[in-house]
Amino acid sequence: MPAAPRLARHRPRLGMSDLTPRHRLPLLFFGMLSLLGGVLAGLARLGWDVPAPAAHAAGLHGPLMIAAFFGTVISLERAVAIGQRWAYLAPLAAGSGGIALLAGAPLGIGQALGTLAALGLIAASSVAWRRQKAVYTVVLGLGAACWLIGNLLWVGTGAIGPAVPWWLLFLILTIAGERLELTRFLPTPPMARRLFIAIVGCLLVAAALGSDRLFAGGLLALAGWLLRYDIARRNVRTEGLPRFIASCLLSGYAWLAISGLLGLAGAFAPGHPWRDAGLHTISLGFVFAMVFGHAPIIFPAVTRIKIPYHPALYLPLALLHLTLAVRLVGGLGDIFALRQYAALTNGLVLLVFIATMVTLVRRKAPRGTP
Repeated sequence: MPAAPRLARHRPRLGMSDLTPRHRLPLLFFGMLSLLGGVLAGLARLGWDVPAPAAHAAGLHGPLMIAAFFGTVISLERAVAIGQRWAYLAPLAAGSGGIALLAGAPLGIGQALGTLAALGLIAASSVAWRRQKAVYTVVLGLGAACWLIGNLLWVGTGAIGPAVPWWLLFLILTIAGERLELTRFLPTPPMARRLFIAIVGCLLVAAALGSDRLFAGGLLALAGWLLRYDIARRNVRTEGLPRFIASCLLSGYAWLAISGLLGLAGAFAPGHPWRDAGLHTISLGFVFAMVFGHAPIIFPAVTRIKIPYHPALYLPLALLHLTLAVRLVGGLGDIFALRQYAALTNGLVLLVFIATMVTLVRRKAPRGTP
């Protein structure tokens, strides 16, 4: 999700107003703790034995993964993009909210911190829009607003279910807005831009009305739009890192289309036997394919630590799709044991990806570097 490097091109020189990379690392660490806790909480829901903090947070799998982890990472990217210290309060609040949820603090504390983080991301997004008034910056701002709406619904109802479509839109619109910006490198017809806006509007209306099938139709349309107009179609014919990123993107769009088809069959309805498959084809297949593809760009932009390209990056990507496909079979076939073990391997794939990134960094480190 490469918003930070591109928006940063429009950032004025701000001297000491930004944080140095080494001061950003603790914020990223907070987000990684939420990721770890969220994965373990998800495994606890499927009957796996996990450490007590994660077991106690089993019902908070969604908030930990979306509001805490992705909220931290996305707001950190946006803060780097605008280069102002106040913007880092958003990832600090999001990461702290995740830690509060894992630590067993009163639920209201985690909810309040997540809401403050969403407000901070909206403020940072408004700065990005003022610097570059474009459709894609509006969509990024709408994504941040969806995060806030989801958080407020969670606070107001005390239930996670009503917040889920809005939290998913937070991720989907953030990704879609960033991909829209890159279509300027292609001869995209004006009608395609108008169609994109209509799809975004459809998704927002669907979430507001609580229409699962309209939401699913919007996802299917968005997947088709991205497969047709994204620059990944061209880059997949290149080599090296651009081809790897394109492979991640195109495979993620395929999972988004599958989630739309499942949603049209009713999978997004609470209690539906296919709900796990419907939600995780978005959150794992689509969103984490984007993460895998853009991590070699985003991580250096945030930390100034370069991640060299190596074909080994395809290994965790292939494992992600394989284990998710097994989980999908388990969900559609109502085979709980298959879902259970596939979920475990989903979590292990994330460890494989992180280990691969660390190994590539250390291989390129100068000799004598600890």
